[in-house]
Amino acid sequence: MAAPSHPPSHRRRFLAGLAVALLLGTGAGLALLTASRTADRQQLAAREAVVTLSALTELIERVEAPAAAPAGGLGDELAGLDAAPAEEAAPADGEEEGGMGLGDELAALDAGAEAPAAEPGAPTREAVARFAAEHPEVRSIRVVTFEGIRLEASTDSADTGEKAAPRRLDREEKDLYDQGQRLRAAVDENRETVAAGGSPVSDEISVQEQEDGGFVLGAPLEREGGVVGLVQIRTAPNPVVQAPTPPWLPALLAWLAPVAVLALLGLALGERRALLAGAALVLLLAGLAGYAVTAGGVRAAERRDTADRLAAHITAERETTAKLLAALGPADAKPLRPETWDRNSYRAPFGLVTAEGTLDAGKLGALVEADAGRLRRFVGVIALLAAILLAFVGFGGAATVGRNLVRYRVAYAYTVPAMVGMILLVFFPFFYGITLSFTNANIYNSNKPIVDLWVGVDNFIDILSDVAVVRSTPDGWVFNYNNFYWTLGFNVVWTITNVVIGVSLGLLLALILNTKGLAFRPLYRVVLILPWAVPSYISALVFQGMFHQQFGVVNQFRQIAGLDPVAWFDGPFTSFLAVLTTNGWLSFSFMMVVSLGALQSIPADLYEAAKVDGASRWQQFRSITLPSLKPALVPAVILSVIWTFNQFNVIFLVSGGQPAGATEILITQAYKLAFEQYRYGYAAAYSTVIFLILLAYGLFQNRASQATEAIGE
Repeated sequence: MAAPSHPPSHRRRFLAGLAVALLLGTGAGLALLTASRTADRQQLAAREAVVTLSALTELIERVEAPAAAPAGGLGDELAGLDAAPAEEAAPADGEEEGGMGLGDELAALDAGAEAPAAEPGAPTREAVARFAAEHPEVRSIRVVTFEGIRLEASTDSADTGEKAAPRRLDREEKDLYDQGQRLRAAVDENRETVAAGGSPVSDEISVQEQEDGGFVLGAPLEREGGVVGLVQIRTAPNPVVQAPTPPWLPALLAWLAPVAVLALLGLALGERRALLAGAALVLLLAGLAGYAVTAGGVRAAERRDTADRLAAHITAERETTAKLLAALGPADAKPLRPETWDRNSYRAPFGLVTAEGTLDAGKLGALVEADAGRLRRFVGVIALLAAILLAFVGFGGAATVGRNLVRYRVAYAYTVPAMVGMILLVFFPFFYGITLSFTNANIYNSNKPIVDLWVGVDNFIDILSDVAVVRSTPDGWVFNYNNFYWTLGFNVVWTITNVVIGVSLGLLLALILNTKGLAFRPLYRVVLILPWAVPSYISALVFQGMFHQQFGVVNQFRQIAGLDPVAWFDGPFTSFLAVLTTNGWLSFSFMMVVSLGALQSIPADLYEAAKVDGASRWQQFRSITLPSLKPALVPAVILSVIWTFNQFNVIFLVSGGQPAGATEILITQAYKLAFEQYRYGYAAAYSTVIFLILLAYGLFQNRASQATEAIGE
């Protein structure tokens, strides 16, 4: 006799669900808090190193003041000698004829000349040596000048003896010279971009973290507005970069207190599931909110502490550099600008520390508020996931899944390899792309943690809120071909026209091939399926050449017929005709094969009965053929719409979006945003919008057409 089954305990389920959900929430919050504090300390170490590099660079630029030409120097004397009259005065009595020779003249000039100027580069070498002595944390300093390809100064242990500075760079040191040239090119490019109204795009400061935690940094050396060299330093690991102690106690309390309260409430609520679910949800949100407040306080304190340390470091560097400049620099040296030493990779100051070494309270408050905003968004997402997990466990979903896993463990064991592959190759990239769409990730900040790049739905707002498709100008209406809604509208027109052409032509050819007694039918099938068999990449390149304005075969035939050649890709309409022809050629074969297979599955008895009833061919087609084709044709149309909507090859290879992006579709626009403009987060949001559009279409089309239902159901 089977043991009687006991009803499930809702109290235990919701208690377990709350414990697991809070463990997820507080664990994720603790991990995020620790990661952000570690990232702050690493960033502080990098910024302190940049401050040190900036101070050294300014010191070198100011001690190497260009020397003024001395009045009445040797050059002027020699010029005077060259200008002397050809006839010399007669020698005085007692003086030897011919007077002093050239050697005696030069000796006399040298004897009366001023002391020679300091050797070029000597102030730089003295400044580097004194700066290194004041900074034991700087392992080495190297200064390279482009004129003469010289190592002007160095404290590196390898640059001693015959390799001591100053000297010409060796062939093995080409990387050092190339780095300086890259930074000079970046400075010139950014200046041109900013002058044109844009934003800097290239890093002007090189920062590389070493395996031991130290940094190798490089900055351009400027004089009189031009880049003349490179300053490179290597720093020792900064002791500030230490793993912070995670605040375990607040996390433990945020987990334990709600669980204990629900356990006590469960004694009073009993097995009433609705009340237990409500109490568990309230306690979950309360626990996460309490921990969020604690984490926010810790995060704000960490932000202020790192700002104070940075301000103290800038103050110390200002005092040290000012002392060295007073000892080594000229009397009229420009004053130092320590407020600009804390700068980003484009050498734009952050502005957090003022010239007096104090913190800008407004900017610090903005940073703290930005941290709080990111924390609130993160907690909101985690709370939603935790609530879903609570419901899954509390309402019995986890128990059901557990029983099924045990019951069908052999079957699941066989599917594990496939599921692992799907997770790694499909689900992970898919959800990572969606996550990326909520960030402002780009090529310049890809090394930052995703939490620092989080912007919420800003990308989606930027995409969907820009409705300026067309605007009026004195010259007429101007279309913004890069606008999302223009691209979406063109994408829809492109898809509809291509699907109509593909379905119509494919169905017509299928009806012809299905004709009884058609001669050479196997040959026709082979020939007509070739456009589908040839890779679309090859076909697109062939058609791109066929529509070439000068050498394309289409224009050659037009000229034979006495017509003028057409610049197919110079106008939106002609460019659309070119890509439409290409994709029409590629798409009809698939529809022909699907339609032909469906036609051959229709019983001949239906047509014979229709003939007996006196039905015409059109009536047979409308009442028998089309309804019979529906189960096969509608899913094929859905697939064709999705494929055509995302037909990357034809647009990218044939028209390239020309002219001026007028024939771009959403998928090619997303590609260019990601791999030409390097706006990865914005491109991911663009791709997510494409996915949502196609998902909505597929669900609507499948439900409206009931495509999965067979005839007669």
